[in-house]
Amino acid sequence: MGVIAGILLGFLLIAAAGIVTGVLIIRALYRSIRRNRTVRGVALRTRVAVTRGPQHQVLKLRLRLADSLESGRAAVEVAQHGAGPHGEVARLFRRIQAEGATVETQLRLLQSEADPTVLATEVPIVRDRVEQLEGLVRSLRSAVTSALAGPSDDTLAALQADVDREVAALHAGVQELHTLHSFDAAREPRRQNTTHLTRGNES
Repeated sequence: MGVIAGILLGFLLIAAAGIVTGVLIIRALYRSIRRNRTVRGVALRTRVAVTRGPQHQVLKLRLRLADSLESGRAAVEVAQHGAGPHGEVARLFRRIQAEGATVETQLRLLQSEADPTVLATEVPIVRDRVEQLEGLVRSLRSAVTSALAGPSDDTLAALQADVDREVAALHAGVQELHTLHSFDAAREPRRQNTTHLTRGNES
């Protein structure tokens, strides 16, 4: 009996360890999914599509804010990997992100608000903040675009000059070949006439 009890206890411990491990894995996956920006974006868009009433406006503002911050994040990543000057782009965007997090918290709070009077008062205020953040992100993206366009324009101009030179050289080479071919074609009848004259004299 003691051996059987030990075996059963071992099985129970293994089962308990498996359950705990499974729970921990599920929690880790759930947290990873929640942190995933793509998944959050899809979930938010779905909620905007199916929600009606005053909360619909709040969710739309959350979606606008998320899209704007995502476009700013993409611009910063491009700037950091590009050849142009980075300047203070990353630091400025971190400040925009901090303000965006504050506005996102306000929107989440309004999302749980049931009083129509409070929503009618607060939603326009938060909408103005979202629009200000959108304007800041647009300015940031414009700065990144300008920084990347300068070196790109210089590179394209140099590339165009190289291509023009190569095209001109190729054209000159083709013309020279045509000239040589015409010269050879003109000399060929002379060679034939000289050959006939020589053979006639030999006769």
